Amino acid sequence: MNHKITTCISSNNNLDYLKLAIRSVRKNAFFKDMPIVVYAENCSDGTDEWLKEKYKEFDIEYYIEKNEVEKGIGGGMNFCVDKAKTEFVNIIHSDMWIAPNQDVELLALYDNIDPNTRLIASSFRIQPKIFKNDPWYRPGTQFVPPDEFGEFHHNFDHEYFDQWSCEFANENNISVRKGGGAGFFCRKADYEWIGGNDPLFAPASWEDKDLFVRMQLEGYEFQMVSKSVVYHFSARGSWFRDEAKDNLDGISKRQQSSEQINVQKFIKKWGRLPEEDADTFVMPIHGTNVKTRL
Repeated sequence: MNHKITTCISSNNNLDYLKLAIRSVRKNAFFKDMPIVVYAENCSDGTDEWLKEKYKEFDIEYYIEKNEVEKGIGGGMNFCVDKAKTEFVNIIHSDMWIAPNQDVELLALYDNIDPNTRLIASSFRIQPKIFKNDPWYRPGTQFVPPDEFGEFHHNFDHEYFDQWSCEFANENNISVRKGGGAGFFCRKADYEWIGGNDPLFAPASWEDKDLFVRMQLEGYEFQMVSKSVVYHFSARGSWFRDEAKDNLDGISKRQQSSEQINVQKFIKKWGRLPEEDADTFVMPIHGTNVKTRL
């Protein structure tokens, strides 16, 4: 079959949520038989063994690496997109569950645009309100009580969420100029043209802000639409991992270290911290000599 979309998932020690993400694609994608590319880096939680056992059942193209110098979240995205052989890539977090037709609703955005337009399309995110400072609504993200659908892999009610998300998509038609951090939909060629994520920010944090600044400086357009929905457990591959796994009051040592180091790398690269617009989307930084295409 001539597939149009590849789902790309990068994962590191996030098996319980990775299983849900893969199941959701096979259950809820409009193109249920689309290719799925999974990149598993430095996993020690059984991910490697599970992929080797289940890849035929779920029709997964998987890659396992053990790297002393980590590719991390951004590098894993680059790796997966490089392996895709389709026109479009649907990049999702390993801690996401896609709602019914999440893929085709984003694909539809490309029907009526100039073929030369570089569009980054993203799904509305439904997230359990697990951070104290989270509002109930942020442009492109609807927060819900943690026990509404379940805040963990073991108590997630996917049947209820699928029903709710279909009603949400039918009742709303909102478009926000915004990109989904570390997870969005685009033409493979447009991802590659900009050069993807900068390996400077491996293994985690600030790579998405850097990418979206560079994309905006090169004229990319952005749409985050409520017709396409994902459930995002939030930060299970970053904050709540390793020694802080599913500890919603904790933060992993890797994430703490990455954030402290990468904020300084961002400032050194761009000359200052970024600002956000009214929709909480990172704003372009003009007047620098930063290379926008890697």
